[in-house]
Amino acid sequence: TALEAYANLAWLKTWVEIGAIAGLSSVVLVMMMGQTRIAYTISRDGLLPPIFGKVHPKFRTPHLSTVIVGVVAAMLGGLVPLNVLGELVAMGTLLAFATVCIGVLILRRTRPEMPRAFRVPAVWLVAPLGALICLSLFAMAFAAHWLVFVLWNVLGVAIYLGYGMRHSKLNQNA
Repeated sequence: TALEAYANLAWLKTWVEIGAIAGLSSVVLVMMMGQTRIAYTISRDGLLPPIFGKVHPKFRTPHLSTVIVGVVAAMLGGLVPLNVLGELVAMGTLLAFATVCIGVLILRRTRPEMPRAFRVPAVWLVAPLGALICLSLFAMAFAAHWLVFVLWNVLGVAIYLGYGMRHSKLNQNA
Protein backbone atom coordinates (compact mmCIF):
# COMPACT_ATOMS: atom_id res chain seq x y z
CA THR A 1 0.00 0.00 0.00
CA ALA A 2 0.99 3.65 -0.21
CA LEU A 3 1.53 3.75 3.54
CA GLU A 4 4.03 0.91 3.37
CA ALA A 5 5.79 1.92 0.15
CA TYR A 6 6.32 5.64 0.57
CA ALA A 7 5.95 6.68 4.17
CA ASN A 8 7.32 3.70 6.07
CA LEU A 9 4.07 3.66 8.01
CA ALA A 10 3.07 0.01 7.69
CA TRP A 11 2.05 0.01 11.37
CA LEU A 12 -0.53 2.71 10.59
CA LYS A 13 -2.32 0.37 8.17
CA THR A 14 -3.45 -1.80 11.09
CA TRP A 15 -4.84 1.20 12.96
CA VAL A 16 -6.66 2.45 9.86
CA GLU A 17 -8.23 -1.00 9.40
CA ILE A 18 -9.29 -1.11 13.06
CA GLY A 19 -10.81 2.36 12.69
CA ALA A 20 -12.69 1.31 9.56
CA ILE A 21 -14.13 -1.76 11.29
CA ALA A 22 -15.12 0.29 14.34
CA GLY A 23 -16.71 2.92 12.12
CA LEU A 24 -18.69 0.38 10.11
CA SER A 25 -19.84 -1.37 13.28
CA SER A 26 -21.15 1.84 14.81
CA VAL A 27 -22.93 2.82 11.58
CA VAL A 28 -24.60 -0.59 11.36
CA LEU A 29 -25.77 -0.37 14.99
CA VAL A 30 -27.19 3.13 14.52
CA MET A 31 -28.93 2.14 11.27
CA MET A 32 -30.43 -0.94 12.93
CA MET A 33 -31.59 1.09 15.92
CA GLY A 34 -33.21 3.62 13.62
CA GLN A 35 -34.83 0.93 11.48
CA THR A 36 -36.35 -0.83 14.50
CA ARG A 37 -37.93 2.47 15.61
CA ILE A 38 -39.22 3.13 12.09
CA ALA A 39 -40.77 -0.37 11.94
CA TYR A 40 -42.25 0.20 15.43
CA THR A 41 -43.84 3.51 14.40
CA ILE A 42 -45.12 2.16 11.08
CA SER A 43 -46.61 -0.80 12.95
CA ARG A 44 -48.33 1.52 15.44
CA ASP A 45 -49.89 3.31 12.45
CA GLY A 46 -51.19 -0.07 11.24
CA LEU A 47 -49.01 -0.30 8.14
CA LEU A 48 -46.99 -3.31 9.39
CA PRO A 49 -48.20 -6.28 11.45
CA PRO A 50 -48.57 -5.64 15.22
CA ILE A 51 -45.55 -7.84 16.05
CA PHE A 52 -43.29 -4.93 15.01
CA GLY A 53 -45.04 -2.68 17.54
CA LYS A 54 -44.65 -4.98 20.56
CA VAL A 55 -42.74 -3.32 23.39
CA HIS A 56 -40.71 -5.22 26.00
CA PRO A 57 -42.53 -4.97 29.36
CA LYS A 58 -39.40 -4.15 31.35
CA PHE A 59 -37.11 -2.24 28.95
CA ARG A 60 -39.87 -0.51 26.89
CA THR A 61 -38.04 -1.18 23.62
CA PRO A 62 -39.41 -2.75 20.42
CA HIS A 63 -37.60 -6.02 21.13
CA LEU A 64 -39.27 -8.22 18.50
CA SER A 65 -38.70 -5.56 15.85
CA THR A 66 -35.05 -5.44 16.93
CA VAL A 67 -34.69 -9.21 16.52
CA ILE A 68 -36.43 -9.24 13.12
CA VAL A 69 -34.39 -6.29 11.79
CA GLY A 70 -31.20 -7.86 13.18
CA VAL A 71 -31.86 -11.19 11.45
CA VAL A 72 -32.69 -9.49 8.13
CA ALA A 73 -29.60 -7.25 8.41
CA ALA A 74 -27.38 -10.25 9.20
CA MET A 75 -28.76 -12.19 6.24
CA LEU A 76 -28.32 -9.24 3.89
CA GLY A 77 -24.83 -8.57 5.25
CA GLY A 78 -23.87 -12.18 4.64
CA LEU A 79 -25.41 -12.54 1.20
CA VAL A 80 -25.01 -9.12 -0.46
CA PRO A 81 -21.59 -7.59 -1.19
CA LEU A 82 -20.84 -4.70 1.17
CA ASN A 83 -20.40 -2.14 -1.62
CA VAL A 84 -23.81 -3.02 -3.10
CA LEU A 85 -25.45 -2.90 0.33
CA GLY A 86 -23.85 0.47 1.02
CA GLU A 87 -25.06 1.92 -2.26
CA LEU A 88 -28.60 0.62 -1.73
CA VAL A 89 -28.71 2.14 1.77
CA ALA A 90 -27.39 5.42 0.37
CA MET A 91 -30.02 5.39 -2.39
CA GLY A 92 -32.81 4.81 0.11
CA THR A 93 -31.50 7.51 2.44
CA LEU A 94 -31.18 10.06 -0.37
CA LEU A 95 -34.71 9.33 -1.54
CA ALA A 96 -36.02 9.70 2.02
CA PHE A 97 -34.21 13.04 2.46
CA ALA A 98 -35.58 14.31 -0.87
CA THR A 99 -39.07 13.25 0.18
CA VAL A 100 -38.71 15.19 3.44
CA CYS A 101 -37.62 18.31 1.55
CA ILE A 102 -40.60 18.04 -0.79
CA GLY A 103 -42.91 17.28 2.14
CA VAL A 104 -41.79 20.46 3.92
CA LEU A 105 -42.78 22.50 0.88
CA ILE A 106 -46.14 20.76 0.55
CA LEU A 107 -46.95 21.30 4.24
CA ARG A 108 -45.95 24.96 4.05
CA ARG A 109 -48.38 25.41 1.18
CA THR A 110 -51.29 23.23 2.36
CA ARG A 111 -51.04 23.68 6.15
CA PRO A 112 -49.43 27.07 6.87
CA GLU A 113 -51.15 27.30 10.28
CA MET A 114 -49.69 23.98 11.49
CA PRO A 115 -47.45 24.44 14.57
CA ARG A 116 -43.81 23.62 13.87
CA ALA A 117 -41.00 22.77 16.27
CA PHE A 118 -38.54 24.84 14.24
CA ARG A 119 -38.53 27.13 11.24
CA VAL A 120 -36.41 26.54 8.16
CA PRO A 121 -34.75 29.77 7.03
CA ALA A 122 -35.35 30.53 3.34
CA VAL A 123 -37.48 27.40 3.08
CA TRP A 124 -38.46 28.12 -0.54
CA LEU A 125 -34.74 28.03 -1.45
CA VAL A 126 -33.33 25.47 0.99
CA ALA A 127 -35.94 22.72 0.55
CA PRO A 128 -35.96 22.63 -3.29
CA LEU A 129 -32.17 22.84 -3.34
CA GLY A 130 -31.95 19.97 -0.83
CA ALA A 131 -34.37 17.86 -2.87
CA LEU A 132 -32.50 18.64 -6.10
CA ILE A 133 -29.12 17.70 -4.62
CA CYS A 134 -30.46 14.47 -3.09
CA LEU A 135 -32.24 13.45 -6.29
CA SER A 136 -29.14 14.26 -8.37
CA LEU A 137 -26.96 12.07 -6.18
CA PHE A 138 -29.66 9.39 -6.22
CA ALA A 139 -29.74 9.47 -10.05
CA MET A 140 -25.96 8.99 -10.21
CA ALA A 141 -26.14 5.65 -8.40
CA PHE A 142 -24.50 2.68 -10.09
CA ALA A 143 -26.91 1.42 -12.77
CA ALA A 144 -26.69 -2.26 -11.76
CA HIS A 145 -28.09 -1.40 -8.32
CA TRP A 146 -31.17 0.31 -9.73
CA LEU A 147 -32.91 -3.01 -10.42
CA VAL A 148 -32.38 -4.18 -6.85
CA PHE A 149 -33.59 -0.83 -5.53
CA VAL A 150 -36.71 -0.99 -7.69
CA LEU A 151 -37.39 -4.58 -6.59
CA TRP A 152 -37.12 -3.59 -2.90
CA ASN A 153 -39.57 -0.76 -3.52
CA VAL A 154 -41.95 -3.07 -5.36
CA LEU A 155 -41.82 -5.36 -2.32
CA GLY A 156 -42.60 -2.37 -0.08
CA VAL A 157 -45.57 -1.35 -2.22
CA ALA A 158 -46.81 -4.96 -2.24
CA ILE A 159 -46.67 -5.06 1.58
CA TYR A 160 -48.55 -1.76 1.71
CA LEU A 161 -51.22 -2.89 -0.76
CA GLY A 162 -51.52 -6.36 0.77
CA TYR A 163 -51.49 -5.39 4.44
CA GLY A 164 -50.95 -1.74 5.23
CA MET A 165 -53.78 -0.18 3.24
CA ARG A 166 -56.40 -2.35 4.98
CA HIS A 167 -54.95 -1.84 8.47
CA SER A 168 -53.90 1.82 8.23
CA LYS A 169 -55.22 3.92 11.10
CA LEU A 170 -55.19 6.93 8.78
CA ASN A 171 -57.56 5.14 6.37
CA GLN A 172 -59.86 4.18 9.27
CA ASN A 173 -60.06 7.81 10.41
CA ALA A 174 -60.83 9.13 6.92
